[in-house]
Amino acid sequence: MSRPRAVACSDFLRQQMGRRAFLKVGGLGLAGLTLPNLLRAEENRKGNAKATAKSVILLFQFGGPSHIDTFDPKPKAPAEIRGEFATIATNVSGIQVTAPLPRLAKIADKYALVRSVHHNKSNHNSGAYYSLVGREPLIDIVTANASATDFPHPGAIVAHLDQKSRRVPPFVSLPTMIADGPFRTPGEFAGFLGKMVDPLWVLSDPNSANFSAEEFSLPAEVNVDRVEDRKGILEELDARSKLVDEEGVIKGMNAYQTRAMNLLTAPETKRAFDIQREPDKVRERYGRNTYGQSALLARRLVEAGVRFVTVYYSAGIGGWDTHKDNFKTLKDSRLPHTDQTVSALLEDLDARGLLQETLVYWTGDFGRTPKVNKEAGRDHWPPCQTVLMAGGGIKGGQVYGASDATGAFPAEKPAKPDDITATLFQALGFDPETTLNDQLGRPVPISAGKALTPLFA
Repeated sequence: MSRPRAVACSDFLRQQMGRRAFLKVGGLGLAGLTLPNLLRAEENRKGNAKATAKSVILLFQFGGPSHIDTFDPKPKAPAEIRGEFATIATNVSGIQVTAPLPRLAKIADKYALVRSVHHNKSNHNSGAYYSLVGREPLIDIVTANASATDFPHPGAIVAHLDQKSRRVPPFVSLPTMIADGPFRTPGEFAGFLGKMVDPLWVLSDPNSANFSAEEFSLPAEVNVDRVEDRKGILEELDARSKLVDEEGVIKGMNAYQTRAMNLLTAPETKRAFDIQREPDKVRERYGRNTYGQSALLARRLVEAGVRFVTVYYSAGIGGWDTHKDNFKTLKDSRLPHTDQTVSALLEDLDARGLLQETLVYWTGDFGRTPKVNKEAGRDHWPPCQTVLMAGGGIKGGQVYGASDATGAFPAEKPAKPDDITATLFQALGFDPETTLNDQLGRPVPISAGKALTPLFA
């Protein structure tokens, strides 16, 4: 599916400038005019708490990973619940994970597990929306679709609240969008905050030999001098447009275009996306696959100053919707990818001195059924799931909450996705009660939950 914000912006300028002027601007169009939307935001913040994190990396497992087959094993449960995987000890006494996660088992002291997360939305798009934004959707239907009235992705909220001038974009998502069939998943975008703080989408494979982030690349024939010439063209068009006097729309966009030009040509931006700079040994450690290289790129982005990066393990690269052949699917790809990539990310951030200032969290739409079905699969199960959280002030080597003996429901310290987003906002120094204005101008707090304060060191 095409990116709505790029289309909307380019269509608008085509209508207002006319076809000839629009084409004269040329190759700069979609790159230079998409990025300004990312940069426009309003001042609307409340007194902030002390931040323990500067950036966030969200690893989102679209489809719903099984908590029992990953981070909340039930070795004493009956076989039809326990499943096919053995349970192994970690380097933290009392914490166990499943056997296909040996690398993560060795570094359990670097992360915390929240084993009592629950909600009541059983369809992918509704469940993913709730887990992404931490705000309960009003409906739970298969056809739930993204709209301009959605509650914003937390990355969009961070971009909206943080107005500090940067040489890199504040919010990036990669390597794919997510959708349930033809229905675009709500919660991926900026929702009622508007397209100006939508993520910058990098919709190409960082594992590809010819990977380049087109959003940050000028066409080969366009040099910086030509960029400056095109800036002059836009300024002239602005000056001649009646919209400058009548609405100020083009004039307003031009200020953000200027910043966009700076980002397009900034050395910091180019270096951040040049994943080929990484030594082969590092790339191999993350895994030479789309998920592994996306996580590596996320590390490069936060290292360069990006505030929020979302990496989607989506249906486009496999996904986690294991209604049948759950154990084979997990054993062959999903769990090896998770074990290698997430452990590499945490160790790499730690070695670079970045883990304490980067909050990493791993989640998905919901958990999966305790009981294995007739097709050796597990079905959707929102009443219980596990969220992994690390860095950014989170104390590793601990478990918050617990599920019952079969992993069906929370047994101790129940938490909701609302509380997970409240926790990340608190880590970033934003009071969860900070308000935004929705599409009707009503004040809405950025989180409906309470931060899980025991997680912090």
